Amino acid sequence: MSTKATLGVIIGNRDFFPDRLVSEARADIMALFSQLNINPIMLEEADSKLGGVETFKDAQKCADLFKKHREEISGIMVFLPNFGDEKGVADTIKLSGLDVPVLIQAYPDDLNKLDVARRRDSWCGKISVCNNLYQYGIKYTLTNDHVVHPSNPKFMADLKDFVAVCRVVKGLRSVRIGAIGARPGAFNTVRYSEKILQRNGITVTTADLSEILGRANKLTIEHPEVQAHLDKINAYAPKGLTPDEAMIQIAKLDVVLNQFMEENALDATAIQCWTSLQQNYGCNVCTSMSIMSENMLPSACEVDVTGTLTMYAMQLASGSPSALVDWNNNYADDPNKCVLFHCGNWAKSFLPDIEISTAPILGTTVGVENTYGALDGRTPASPLTYGRISTDDPKGIIKVYLGEGELTDDALNTFGNRAVAQIPDLQGLMQYVCRNGFEHHVVMNASKTAGILKEALGNYMGWEIHEHL
Repeated sequence: MSTKATLGVIIGNRDFFPDRLVSEARADIMALFSQLNINPIMLEEADSKLGGVETFKDAQKCADLFKKHREEISGIMVFLPNFGDEKGVADTIKLSGLDVPVLIQAYPDDLNKLDVARRRDSWCGKISVCNNLYQYGIKYTLTNDHVVHPSNPKFMADLKDFVAVCRVVKGLRSVRIGAIGARPGAFNTVRYSEKILQRNGITVTTADLSEILGRANKLTIEHPEVQAHLDKINAYAPKGLTPDEAMIQIAKLDVVLNQFMEENALDATAIQCWTSLQQNYGCNVCTSMSIMSENMLPSACEVDVTGTLTMYAMQLASGSPSALVDWNNNYADDPNKCVLFHCGNWAKSFLPDIEISTAPILGTTVGVENTYGALDGRTPASPLTYGRISTDDPKGIIKVYLGEGELTDDALNTFGNRAVAQIPDLQGLMQYVCRNGFEHHVVMNASKTAGILKEALGNYMGWEIHEHL
């Protein structure tokens, strides 16, 4: 997540406005991008009039430059230090062939400098640029204020959010997810459409769980990679009462899962975490899933592929791990609070008191001794973004709901991975979830990134979005 972002930059210009405004904008851009660790790809001052884009020839030059850097550029930033040439901006983007997010900025005028020598008219020019992009079918993002100076903290926030939008869009258009095993037979809720996902650039690679368990069973503690993974697991979380034999089983499985991800260049996984695993192998996979999620390779329970897709999207938006949770329990009689729960695979970023343990509920059917590897821990108070991506097969679409709230420190006396969420109009949200056929799983992230996700998933991915307010 610390990778330096690269943005294509277009500085709009119009011939009867002061050219010095373009030079000033260039200096503003270089200072701002350096501060935010963004790499600009833009015309040099000698390539056109001061490096601005005004004529069709300017647009051709800028588009050719963008083409040379197409693998690096994740978004395009349009700056309007004056009215700008709307055709020049639109032609540049069209000719470049780049299908990336576009942010439109326009400089504010100074009431004391509305003379011919200093007036900008960018307020009006931005409307014209957006009108042309709309005509060309080019999607774009707006700043919160119609005009805003690049040095204004509001614009810096807009730009940071835009870079996150670019990360989400670029990541989702090429993400590779491993589906390991069959979904639990009792869970129709995690059905999904591979074909709809593939049409959106999301690839699912499948594996039978027996292949993974068969490879794990061939390993012993004598294998160096097993010992290395055992050391990694012991360093990750206290083992609690977990027997050494169970720890070795967990480590062997961890080795094979990591090999499978590397062999298939996977970004995320969704795993058949019960009951075959416990009955035929003798442990839970939660610890391995937690480690992967903590290392920004999200892993979801119960072969919930669109759940792990949601985890990945939220991770891209925030730069921090996500967790798949159940909308699980009411919290006493508070209508805006509920309990979030899972057996125990949340990233340890959510679990400061993490410990390897068992899964008592699952243990009632498969034997508690076969469930070592689940994690125990409570999530403390933090910001909350929640949401869910789902394929709606009858409609042939991908749909999403998103919102923000808080995780609280309210008392919660239970086991497993657990948290208390406070969400405005939670009852209304549950009505929406139930009426629109969403899954019982939701994803949480310790951030406030619903706006970023709405822009990326709705505007650029073209998915149906419901933002719960």
